Amino acid sequence: MVRVLSVEDERFPIAGTFTISRGSKTEAEVITCTIAESGFIGRGECVPYKRYGETMASVREAIEQARRAVEEGASRTDLLGLMQAGAARNAIDCALWDLEAKTSGIGVASRLGLASPRALETAYTLSLGEPEAMAAQARANAMRPLLKVKIGGDGDIARIRAVTEAAPQSRIILDANEGWTDANIAENLAAAAELGIALIEQPLPAGADQILARIAHPVPICADESVHGAGDLDRLKGLYDAVNIKLDKSGGLTAALELRDRAHALGFQVMVGCMVGTSLAMAPAVLLAQDADFVDLDGPLLLARDRSPGLIYEGSMVSPPRSALWG
Repeated sequence: MVRVLSVEDERFPIAGTFTISRGSKTEAEVITCTIAESGFIGRGECVPYKRYGETMASVREAIEQARRAVEEGASRTDLLGLMQAGAARNAIDCALWDLEAKTSGIGVASRLGLASPRALETAYTLSLGEPEAMAAQARANAMRPLLKVKIGGDGDIARIRAVTEAAPQSRIILDANEGWTDANIAENLAAAAELGIALIEQPLPAGADQILARIAHPVPICADESVHGAGDLDRLKGLYDAVNIKLDKSGGLTAALELRDRAHALGFQVMVGCMVGTSLAMAPAVLLAQDADFVDLDGPLLLARDRSPGLIYEGSMVSPPRSALWG
């Protein structure tokens, strides 16, 4: 067995500007890992997570540090001990899943026991902005059954009200990206409940969320930045009602499957989410999300251009990946 690992930086323009509470960007910067073996190729994509100090350079360096082990035959299980959770491990892990599917002729869906993976309804994300601008975004997407709305600052109640009025038939997830405080969370939660919000993601900063054990949850609250792996879940019981699993946080599909199963065992609802990336990054997550309560895999819908071939999106429905893309 001779393996060859290669790494490529790629950039995909975003359609407009994508804004959350921590800033804005106009392109998706991704790293693609390719592992070749015996004439077959496996690919995985990751997005460096600036929230955790990851950069394109640091993620590339982490992949390079693992190169020798991977090329000498390290397995996905080996990676769990060789690399920290994060984007670099995600790219290699997903490339290995894809390579295993290509070399064996057995698709990832079959390996996961999914005889007929189904198309999933994904949320569509609206960027943070002033209430009027967010209402315009909501109005333009009011036909979508599930919207994810970026908030996280002063005036959020006005934003929530504007969006719910502009898209009255849509279920709405609010994503505060750690932007609320102890001083305003109770008021914001009450307003969200009054306006029929379905779920609220990470209202408070990770590590500063103990108040969630002492206040009412009139709307279910989902951990995002507070959860990375299965080992985080015990301490989140009583604080959160749901967890958002992202491959770039968990460090790949292998660890994400463990996190999902442990979350279900502990009674958490599960969301499967994403960074802004291409269909290659979404493909393994679509299989992970087959039994999720909430799906947020709209990354390619936010891009001006995607990979080809990519995932098939019909409205808000995303189909499972074809083998030409991944798995």
